[in-house]
Amino acid sequence: MSSSWRRFGMAAVVALSITLVAPLSGGANAAPRLVSPGVAGERVTDIVVHSDAMNRDVPLTVIKPADESKPRGVLYLLNGAGGGEDRANWLEKTDIVEFTRNKNLYVVIPNAGQYSYYTDWEKPDPVLGVHKWSTFLGKELPQVVDATYNTSGRNAIGGISSSATSVLNLAIEHPDLYQAVGSYSGCATTSDPFGQENIRLVVEIRGNGDATNMWGPYNGPGWRNHDPVVNANKLRGKQLYISNAGGLPGQYDTPRYVKDLDTLADQIVVGGVIEGGTLVCTVQLLNRLGQLNIPATVDLPPTGTHSWKYWQDQLHRSWPFYERAIG
Repeated sequence: MSSSWRRFGMAAVVALSITLVAPLSGGANAAPRLVSPGVAGERVTDIVVHSDAMNRDVPLTVIKPADESKPRGVLYLLNGAGGGEDRANWLEKTDIVEFTRNKNLYVVIPNAGQYSYYTDWEKPDPVLGVHKWSTFLGKELPQVVDATYNTSGRNAIGGISSSATSVLNLAIEHPDLYQAVGSYSGCATTSDPFGQENIRLVVEIRGNGDATNMWGPYNGPGWRNHDPVVNANKLRGKQLYISNAGGLPGQYDTPRYVKDLDTLADQIVVGGVIEGGTLVCTVQLLNRLGQLNIPATVDLPPTGTHSWKYWQDQLHRSWPFYERAIG
């Protein structure tokens, strides 16, 4: 397994990072289609795509490649548990717009999907509504993107925190769609008590939903079917980039980068515990991949918390990986 492995121990039972956002209103029932094409000529544009599976309009941001004259690959990039509907998203918290200015991949970022784990739920939830995100991301959205832009048919998907779990499941569920997967600071184990507690804290405590509406009874087959560690053999043939920091304070956990002291304390304490907990899951995933002789590019820096500056670094580090896989 190619990697920049750094061995060290740290474990904590934690929830994945979450942010509270308001749900979107549903759209008219129709086939998947581009509802709003954004501003013509703009490199960064907001579009709206209707999902027939969820009967709603989904807002997205598209960052176009520097040169659109040739077909380009598409990186679908997911926000965390809040779905990007608040300020905790790739556009607000990172330099992704400037960083990609001279890059030649399309980047498509959904700005919805709070507490959904970007999966198809078995039942509608009385609080969180209808979630069919695997259908939308894996079937509906790509056909609209490919019909609208000069794409090459090669795709990657990346995600942070709870969505770092989602991207692995999406790659398993849609094996012909994604050639590469980037998973940053996620908990890939979903069917053991540790992983289930993480998900329940996101869906039930923060989202006020019922996680059994997502994958059925706890410890049931639905949870095992959506456990990327259990189903790691289905990742064979994918290009994988797996990263997780150690949870100890790092270069961005200082007053130089976080001026508000309360925010800084939260980032160090809570963010450190969360990142240490996701590291436990990440090591489980890497061990399983190793047992199956499935290669991955791995980055496990010993310091760093569950926060955006570190994910920005990981996007920078993994960009050549995406370019090689789908460029």
